[in-house]
Amino acid sequence: MIKPEALKLTQEWDKTFSKSDKVEHSKVTFVNRYGITLAADMYVPKETEGRLPAIAVCGPFGAVKEQCSGLYAQTMAERGFLTIAFDPSFTGESGGQPRYMASPDINTEDFMAAVDFLSLNEKVDPERVGIIGICGWGGMAINTAALDTRIKATVASTMYDMTRVNAKGYFDSEDSEEARYQKKVAMCAQRLADLKAGEYKLGGGVVDPLPEDVPFFVKDYYDYYKTPRGYHPRSLNSNGGWNVIGCESFINQPILKYSNEIRSAVMVLHGDAAHSCYFGKDAYADMVKDSKYAANKELVLIPGAVHTDLYDGGGKDAIPFDRIEVFFEKNMR
Repeated sequence: MIKPEALKLTQEWDKTFSKSDKVEHSKVTFVNRYGITLAADMYVPKETEGRLPAIAVCGPFGAVKEQCSGLYAQTMAERGFLTIAFDPSFTGESGGQPRYMASPDINTEDFMAAVDFLSLNEKVDPERVGIIGICGWGGMAINTAALDTRIKATVASTMYDMTRVNAKGYFDSEDSEEARYQKKVAMCAQRLADLKAGEYKLGGGVVDPLPEDVPFFVKDYYDYYKTPRGYHPRSLNSNGGWNVIGCESFINQPILKYSNEIRSAVMVLHGDAAHSCYFGKDAYADMVKDSKYAANKELVLIPGAVHTDLYDGGGKDAIPFDRIEVFFEKNMR
């Protein structure tokens, strides 16, 4: 058995949301099949008996568990689920070297390792385990559901397909062989520059200061990651971002290839005013196309909600937690 890495875990409450008095909170760790130790916050509803349904939560891509994944986890724990919000490999309080790298394979495995942890927890009913992925981790959640048959229900909230956006650009505006070739040339040059420098160059998080002429979705990200609303010192998006070459393999590896073979329940949740809504609509369409298992798939569009409204509610309670609760209860029976 692989021994977990010794991680330095912050014990004081350092979240971007208030602590609930309805749940017990603790720090936990678990190891994925690559030997990387992942750090998580576990939320357990108070005054419960017997084994509980459980949910693992992660995202957004470049965020940490102290931001919106923790909010989702704590809120679902208030509703009777044992939950964990975890930091992906190479980020936050989780292990893995070098830092600030991403991988479609390893990040899918991170979710599966979280399911391992929950399934073996003495407080959890292993027949009632689900996952929630937010933003880029929404795509990872669907990818995991296509691989992990133990998962009974999946919610992908305000999702990105990170392989699509890396390979084709925003709104598929760079979807050409030439554009992809130039990205690969730049990445390969950066690899050598990093080796010569002895360190990996950071790509930069959300732009700061914010130029006046940026698209709305950049302003939307700034409003969350760079203000007291969502800033966290360990968040890549709030600070220096991923390594420039951190997402290199995403260009060449589409996820969601077999999403229409997912037999378990999936809810794709998106704001209809979000710049990213096309990811959710297309992911849902691909998932139900020619599928024998379309009956338990849902596309839920929140009127007027933009991308980060589904991070923390956007000050207007945009996250439909009641509906999410009903979805999990129905499909975890």
